[in-house]
Parts: sequence; C-alpha cells; structure tokens
Amino acid sequence: MLKLPFEDLLAALTTRKGVMIAAPAIIAVAAILTLIGRPTHLEAQETGAAEKAPLASTFSPSQKSEIERIVKDYLVANPEVFLEIQQALEAKMEQAQSERMKAALAANADKLYRDPAAPIAGNPKGDVTIVEFFDYNCGYCKRGFSEIARLIDADPKVKFVFRELPILSKGSEEAARVALAARLQGKYWEFHSLMIEFKGQANEASAMKIAEKIGLDTAKLKKDMTSETVENEIKTVRELAQTLGINGTPHFLVGDRSIPGAPQDLFEQLKKDVAEVRKAGCTSC
Repeated sequence: MLKLPFEDLLAALTTRKGVMIAAPAIIAVAAILTLIGRPTHLEAQETGAAEKAPLASTFSPSQKSEIERIVKDYLVANPEVFLEIQQALEAKMEQAQSERMKAALAANADKLYRDPAAPIAGNPKGDVTIVEFFDYNCGYCKRGFSEIARLIDADPKVKFVFRELPILSKGSEEAARVALAARLQGKYWEFHSLMIEFKGQANEASAMKIAEKIGLDTAKLKKDMTSETVENEIKTVRELAQTLGINGTPHFLVGDRSIPGAPQDLFEQLKKDVAEVRKAGCTSC
C-alpha cells in the first residue's frame, strides 16, 4: 500500500536529497494531483467499493497553496524539467508507434511485399525487401533516388518494391498512372528512373514525353492508364498508406523497419537496416 501524507510529500519536495531532485516527473504528478484536488494516498483503491466512491482531497487550502508555490518555484528554477518530460513522452510515443507499425506490417505483409501487381526493381527473389511510398512531384523523393539506385546496384540480393502514392497534386496521379501503365509494357524501371529525376512538373504531358523517349506504345499506354489493373494498384497503395499511418513521401520500409523521409545518409541507413534484417531475419517479409 502506497501512503504518502502531506508532511512526507512536503519533505520530499523541499529536501535536496528527496524525490524533487531525484525524479522531476514526480513534481508534475504532484502538481496535477494538487490542482485537481485528488489525494496523494491510495488506500481507497484497495477495495472495489472504495474505487467507486468519489475521492476527496486530503489537503487544506493552505497546504495546496504551499505545494503549488514549491512546484512553481522549482520549475521556474529548473525549466529543463519540461524538456525531460517532453523527451520521455516523445520516446514513449515513438516506441508505441513502432510497435503499431510492426503489427500493421505483419498483418499486411502479402500486400506490401508480395503483391504481383506492384512494380519492382533489383532481385525479384531477394532475401530482403525494401518498399518505398513516393510521389513524382516530391522533392525529397527525387533527392533520394540516386541513393536507391546506388543500393540496388551495390546489393544484388535486395528486392525493391515501388508503391505509387500520388498525394501532392493531380499531376502526381497522372504521372503515377503512366508509370503503372509503363509497367504493363515491361519498362517501369526505365520510365521511373527518368520521371523521378525530371526537373519540371510531373503530370500526364511530361510523363508522356518520357514514355515516347523510351519507346513505349503511347496509344496502349493511354488506354492502360485507366485500366482496372492501374485503378486497383492506386487504390491498394492508398489503403495501405492509411492503414500504416503513412501520410507523407518518401517513406521506406526495410523489412519490418521504417524510415520516414529522405535523410542525407539515406544510402547508409538503408544499407545498415538491410544488413540487420538479413542477419536477424524477417518473419513477415
């Protein structure tokens, strides 16, 4: 049973060897308890009946005022406490997000890693799969492409899956449709490489010029752009992104690991994650 009467709490808050110095988060808890008028002792929680009973504060108005003053003075003198609390909260939230992501990856593994309709590059039978959600009008996607191509060239055992997630503009979806139609003619990688490095606005007009440049059948391309196959792929990717909580591009999945954005050391991060997944194995991918 935890029992902390007012005298002990006050001593802990004011002594340099007490809780106030050793665990700053307790101060925030004490402040909250004080401000909402709940007791600091928890005897009432030992019985089911007591849990249903309303809780009344054990502090007098003067005691509450004293605690509030002590807490305020301490926090003003030690504002870094707020940073510590924020960092702890962010770490906890990141851990929770990571666990949710891993669970979602496992539940959607077939659609993510083994969808026969998804464009791929590298080794189709690779031992580690990298998935990228991207948009042709995304500057960070363009910046990261050279690192992706470098990794594909450097590691013959990597399978790379491209998921078209056109979220930035109508032109983005137009370019994505042309890309997926180019896949039906066996030239997705050639088209993708030129389209992602294109300096202007990605849309149907610019995409069709690139398609002509690599010798695609443009009449078939325009027909396939609105085909059920292309429609289903775009729909599937959007649903996957929503399920996984991916709302920006680029976003990389390396096995069961996640890399949002395109960091400056993208190649090194991808290489490191590939090596670790390869060593540990991935049950879902």
